[in-house]
Amino acid sequence: MREQWSFVEHEPSKVGKLYLVATPIGNLEDMTFRAVNTLKSVDCIAAEDTRHSRKLLTHFEIHTPELLSYHEHNKDTMGPKLIERLLNGKQIALVTDAGTPAISDPGYELVQLAVEADIPVVPIPGPSAVISSLIISGLLPQPFVFLGFLPRDKKPAFEWLDRSKHFPCSVVFYEAPHRLKQSLQRIQERLGDRSVAVVRELTKKHEHVLRGSISEVLDHLEVSAPRGEYCIVVGPSTGIEQATIGDDQNGLATGEWWSTLSIEQHQEHFVSKGNPPKEAMRLVAKDRGLKKRDVYQALLNENE
Repeated sequence: MREQWSFVEHEPSKVGKLYLVATPIGNLEDMTFRAVNTLKSVDCIAAEDTRHSRKLLTHFEIHTPELLSYHEHNKDTMGPKLIERLLNGKQIALVTDAGTPAISDPGYELVQLAVEADIPVVPIPGPSAVISSLIISGLLPQPFVFLGFLPRDKKPAFEWLDRSKHFPCSVVFYEAPHRLKQSLQRIQERLGDRSVAVVRELTKKHEHVLRGSISEVLDHLEVSAPRGEYCIVVGPSTGIEQATIGDDQNGLATGEWWSTLSIEQHQEHFVSKGNPPKEAMRLVAKDRGLKKRDVYQALLNENE
C-alpha cells in the first residue's frame, strides 16, 4: 500500500501548477509551441532521465533554472518533495524520455499526490505512440483498450490476455524488439490468429507497419529480425477465435462455423465485428480457402 502523505495547507492563490508535458517520440518536429513555451516558463522541470531531457532542452534553447530527476526508482521520495515545492508556489513541468507522462511512463503517482493536495494538474498534449499506432493500423480505432507492456512471465501474460479475449474492440500493446515474437505467439495462442498491425519506430526515419494476421506477421519476422520499439494493435474478436481455440460444440470440424452462411453473410459477420470491408473479404477468403477475387466476384453475383 502506498504511504499516505499529508501536506500543510497553503493559500490556493499561492499554489503552483503541475504541467504534464508530452515530448516527441522520435521526430523533434512534433514538439508543440505550447510545450516549448511551458518548459521555458516553469521554475523546475522533473525529468525521467535528465541526460536525455537535457539534449531536448538544448535543442529548443530552453534554459529553465532547475532540472530534477523523477523516475520509477525515486518516485516515492521525490514525489512528496515536488509536491512541497508546488504548494510553495513553484511551477513544475513533468517530462518523460518520450511521449506523454503517465502512459507507460512515470507520472501517475505524482498526479495522485497533486490531486490529493488540491494542486492544479495541466495537460500539455502532444505525441502518443498509442494513438499514432492505432490511427494508422487500419483496424477499428474505437473503442480500444491500451494494456501497455504485456507481462514478461507466461502465467500473468496469459491472465491478461484471457481477460481481454472477448473485448469487442481493438487492443494495443507496447513491446521491445527482443520480446516481440514471443508476445505475438502468446497473443495468438490465447486470442487466436487475429488481424494485427505491428508498428515500428513511430515518427522516425525507419517507421514501418506490418499488417495481416498474427501468423503472417510471425512468418515475416522469421526472415526480418525485429529492430526498434514496437506497438502492437490487435483487432477485435471476430468470433472465429473461440471456434479455433475452444471446444467444438456444434459437431462441425474446427473452423467450419461459417458452413451454413452464404459468402455475403460471412462477409457481414466480419464487418459487424469492426473489420473494414477489404479485411473482412480477406478473412472470408482465408476461411473458405478461396482467393480474394473469387470472394469479390461471389459477392457481386449475390447482389445482382
